[in-house]
Amino acid sequence: MSTEANAKPRLIQRPLNQGLYQQALAEGVHPLLARILAGRLQQVSVSPSALIEPGLNHLIAPEHLADLPLAVERLALAIHRQERIGILTDYDVDGITSHVVIYRTLTETCDLPAERISSLIGHRMVDGYGVSDPLVDRILASDPLPTLIITADGGSSDEPRLARLKAAGIDVIVTDHHALPVEGPPPSALAVINPTRKDCPYPDKTLAGCAVSWLLMSALRNHLVTTGVLPAATPKLSALLPFVALGTVADCVSLGGSPINRALIRAGLELMNASDAPCWQAYRQFMGDRHRSFTATTLGFQLGPRINARSRMADPYAALHYLLAEQQEAAAYQLQLLDSDNQDRRIVEATMVQDALKAAAEQVAAGHQSLVAYVEDGHSGVQGIVASRLVERYGRPAVVLTPGREPQHLSGSVRSVPGLHIRDALQRVDDLHPGMLVRFGGHQGAAGLTLWQHHLVDFQQALEKSVRFQLGARELQPQLFTDGELEARLLSLDTCRLLKRLEPYGREFEEPLFEGLFRIDNLQVIGNDQTHLRLDVSPVEDRISLKAIWFRALQPGAAPAFRIGDQVRLAYRLEENHFRNQVTLQLQVVHCQITAG
Repeated sequence: MSTEANAKPRLIQRPLNQGLYQQALAEGVHPLLARILAGRLQQVSVSPSALIEPGLNHLIAPEHLADLPLAVERLALAIHRQERIGILTDYDVDGITSHVVIYRTLTETCDLPAERISSLIGHRMVDGYGVSDPLVDRILASDPLPTLIITADGGSSDEPRLARLKAAGIDVIVTDHHALPVEGPPPSALAVINPTRKDCPYPDKTLAGCAVSWLLMSALRNHLVTTGVLPAATPKLSALLPFVALGTVADCVSLGGSPINRALIRAGLELMNASDAPCWQAYRQFMGDRHRSFTATTLGFQLGPRINARSRMADPYAALHYLLAEQQEAAAYQLQLLDSDNQDRRIVEATMVQDALKAAAEQVAAGHQSLVAYVEDGHSGVQGIVASRLVERYGRPAVVLTPGREPQHLSGSVRSVPGLHIRDALQRVDDLHPGMLVRFGGHQGAAGLTLWQHHLVDFQQALEKSVRFQLGARELQPQLFTDGELEARLLSLDTCRLLKRLEPYGREFEEPLFEGLFRIDNLQVIGNDQTHLRLDVSPVEDRISLKAIWFRALQPGAAPAFRIGDQVRLAYRLEENHFRNQVTLQLQVVHCQITAG
C-alpha cells in the first residue's frame, strides 16, 4: 500500500482500568467518556469528575518549588533598584509564551519600565539551543549589561555558560522544566526553579516551562503585595493564562495524570475565547471565522506550528511581537510573517522527510530499534518535525541530524515513543562514550543534541545499544492504540460534542481514536501535491453515508491501494467540519487496511 500507513501499524484496543471505569460510572459519567478515561489512565490521584472538569483549585502553591524564596527576593530587589533585567528564553512556543508571561508581569504588574528589560531569545541557526556560547557572547558584548537574567524553558544543563555570566557579575535565575544533568542543578545559578529537581517538593513534575514561569511570577506578585510594594487589590495573573495554555499544549507535556496542566489549559482557553486581545482577534480574523472558539487542537495544530515555524526558518522575535502586539493591525502583520514561514517550513520538511525515510527504511530492514538519519542538505529548524514523522511511521525513537554551526559538528533533534526515556538513553551514551556528544538536553519524549561529525557511525551504534538496554526483551513496532469500535448510532455530531467534554487532549491523554469496518462509497485524491484523500464511507452494519478525510494518505505520485466498493478497516477520529457556516460530522482517517469483503 503506497501510503503513509504502509509501515502497517498494528491496531491495539486500549485495555480498560476497570476500577476507574466503574468509579466513573458511579459518579454519573457518560459510559463513552468513562471508557475513554479508563483507557488512558492507570493511576489517578483525583476523581474522574475532576479530570472532566479541571479547575484552578487543583493548582498547588508555588511555594513548594525549591529555591523560590531566593528567586522572589532577588527579583523584588531588582525591581526596587530599577535594575536592567534580561529575559532569556527558548525560541519555541513554550519559550516565547514564557517570555510573554515574564515580560508582562514585570512591566504591567510590577511597573518596571520596558526600557529596563532586555529580551534575549537565541536564533536557532546562529546561536543553537539553550543558553549557548554565541548567545552569551552577545549578552556580554551588550551595553549596558543586565545585572539579572531570568531564563525560561532552559538553562538547567548550561552550567559552563551560566558560569561565564556569573563571572561577569550577572545573577541568573533559571526557570525550566527539562531534566537536570546527573550532577544536579547548575551551581552558578542564583536559583533554579525546576520541578524536576530531585530536592524539589513540588509534586507535579510534568509542568511546561511557561507554567513554571507563571508560578514564579505569581509568587513574585504575592510577595510584593504582602510586603506592601503593591496594593492588595493588584490583580492576580490569571489574565496571562491564555499564554500558559498555548505553551503547555504546544510543548506536549503530560495531560493524563496532571490535573494542573489540564486546569491551566481549560482556564486559559476560557479566557482566550472571551478575550479581545489583539493577538487572539487577529488569529480569528486570519482563520476567517471570528466566532470560532479556540480549542487545544487549534493551539496544538494551527497556531503553535506557525509560531514554531518562525524560529525554525528565521529569528523568533516576530512571534514575540505577535503575542505582545497592542493593536490588531500589528498582530495581523506579524501573524502573516509567521504563516509565510510556516509555508516555507512545509516545503523544506517535505524534502527532508523523503531523505530521512530512505535512511530509516534501511535501518528498520536491518532490525534497528532506533533510527538515526543524517540529512546533509537539511535545515536544522525542521529536524524535530522530521523526527516525529519517522516515529509515526516506524514506531521507533528517531534522531534527525543536519550540519551544525561549527564545521565538525552535527546538530540533531530526537523524538521518542511511549515507554522509552530518550534523555536517559542519551545520558547512557554520554556516560559510556564521554566526548562523543558535545552537548545534549531534553526530557522523556524529546531531546536536542550536538555531535562530533566523525562520531556519527559510532553514535548510531551507541544509541542502538542504549535503547535496547532500556527496552530489554521488548521489540518496537508501529502501533495505533484505539478506543475500540463505535456503534453506528454513535457516529454523530452529538457524540463528537460529547467527547469535547474531556478536552484538553494531548500527550498521555490522546484524542479518542476509534476503529471499524466500512465500505468505500467514493474517493477523490486532493491537495496541491495529490497526497490527501476525500472519502465517502458507510459502516458495513448500516448504510448511513459519512464524509471522511485522510491527510498524507499517499506518497507523491502514488495511487490509492483500494477502490470504490472495497471493505476496509479504518482507524479514525470524529471531528466537526466547518464550511460555509455549516457544521457537519467528518471522520479523520489515520489508518486504513483492506479486509475481505
